[in-house]
Amino acid sequence: MGTSRTAQTSSAREPATGRETTHHARIVWSADKRDLRAHTVQLAEQTLLASSAPALSGDPARADPEEMLVASLSGCHMLWFLDLARRERLRVTSYEDEGEGTLDGVRFTRVVLRPRIAFESDPDPELLERLHHRAHELCFIANSVNFPVEVDPR
Repeated sequence: MGTSRTAQTSSAREPATGRETTHHARIVWSADKRDLRAHTVQLAEQTLLASSAPALSGDPARADPEEMLVASLSGCHMLWFLDLARRERLRVTSYEDEGEGTLDGVRFTRVVLRPRIAFESDPDPELLERLHHRAHELCFIANSVNFPVEVDPR
C-alpha cells in the first residue's frame, strides 16, 4: 500500500472531538552521575524512564525522545484503525506494529509503520487498504509532522 503524507487538507479530516484539547507531559531531570541524560517522562499516572538515544551516549535500556515520536505515530494510527475497523464490524484479535524512524543526524526524514493485524475472519484486502488510508489521514500526530509517514501493512 505505501500510504505517505507530509500534510493533510482540512477537507479530508473529521473532527474527532469537535473542540480544542490540551495534552500534558511532565519531564523530570535530576543529576545522575552514571547517565547525565537520564530523566523521567510522566504521562497520566505512568512514569517512563528515559535518556537520550544510545547514539548520543544515552542509556539503551531507557526510552529516548526519538523512539517516543515513532511510538506516538504508531499508536495514533493504531487507535484510528481500530476505531474504523469497529465501525465496519471487523473483529480485530491482535495488532502489532514495528515502526521505524529514520533520522539524518539533524531531523527525521521518514517514519515507516508496519502494522500486523489479525482478525476473527479474513477481511476484504481493499477494505483494509481503505481503513489504513483513512486512519493515516485522521492521525493527529501524522498531520503534525513535516516528514513522510508511510504505512506498510504486512
